[in-house]
Amino acid sequence: MDLAAILFYVFALVTIGSAAVVVFSRNIVHAAFSLMFTLMGVAALYVLLYADFLAATQLLVYVGGILILILFGVMLTSQGYTLNFREATVNVVPAGLLSVAAAILLIYAFSTGGWVITEVDERTDTVYDLGMMLMTDYLLVFIVAGVLLLVAIIGAIVMSTRLSVNTED
Repeated sequence: MDLAAILFYVFALVTIGSAAVVVFSRNIVHAAFSLMFTLMGVAALYVLLYADFLAATQLLVYVGGILILILFGVMLTSQGYTLNFREATVNVVPAGLLSVAAAILLIYAFSTGGWVITEVDERTDTVYDLGMMLMTDYLLVFIVAGVLLLVAIIGAIVMSTRLSVNTED
């Protein structure tokens, strides 16, 4: 076994184990921190697949932005600890049947797929290729997306200032 295969199995186990903690944890803070390890494990798997742009995006957007927002939201509000959740489970049989059917379908697809391992090119820098494609072929789409995001940010600022002005009256 080479180092890449060992690292793949280590990161896959970390990702699956921390995802199981997210699902089965009763404490929302523990679940949020386990979600951080799950997302970092996925980013590490992206690195092993030579998808460096996806790995950086995973870390910046999900771990750096959304997860920190979730953690601050959980830690700064005390309402999450006082909610009463139902302990009864519902729809266990349909969910179990759907899970077994999905597992059988995935096992069949992986076993009969004819997966071929190909050699990796010398140059594995995907950020350069993506940047060149965005700045040549998809420049208009890139600019339109930027303008739409700018309009959304300005609209959110206007709406939040109107709300704060109206609530002070």
